[in-house]
Amino acid sequence: MDDRMMINRPVQPPEKTETSRTREAQQDRTDSDVSFDEVLQKRLQEKDEIEFSRHAKERLESRGINITPRTLDKLGEGVEKARDKGAQESLIMVEDTAYIVSVENRTVITAVDEQNVKENVFTDIDSAVLMD
Repeated sequence: MDDRMMINRPVQPPEKTETSRTREAQQDRTDSDVSFDEVLQKRLQEKDEIEFSRHAKERLESRGINITPRTLDKLGEGVEKARDKGAQESLIMVEDTAYIVSVENRTVITAVDEQNVKENVFTDIDSAVLMD
C-alpha cells in the first residue's frame, strides 16, 4: 500500500443517481410545459383576489357578517375604483356594511356592520367608496 498523498489530482463530482436524473428531467419538462403567459395570468388572478386580515375575520365572525360572492365582487370593484383615484386606505360601503381596505394590498383590515356603523368615527382613511 502506498502512503503518499496524491497532489494535483482533480476531484471528481459524484455520479448522478437515476433518481436525481429523473427528477431533473421532470423539472425541465415542467418548466418548459408552462408558458410565461400562463404563469403571469395565474399571478395576476391571485393578485386580484380580496384578502381578509386576521382582525377582519374576527370582526366578521363576531358581528355575524356574511360574505357572499356578490359582496366580494362589489369589494373588488370598490378597490379598483379607489385604486384608480390613487387611494391607499379606503372605506368601502357594501350593503350597509363598512369595510376598511388597504387598497394597495387588496386586504380588508376591518368590517363594521350596520348597527355599529352609526356614530362611529373612521380614521386613517383617504377615501370612501359607496357601492350599491
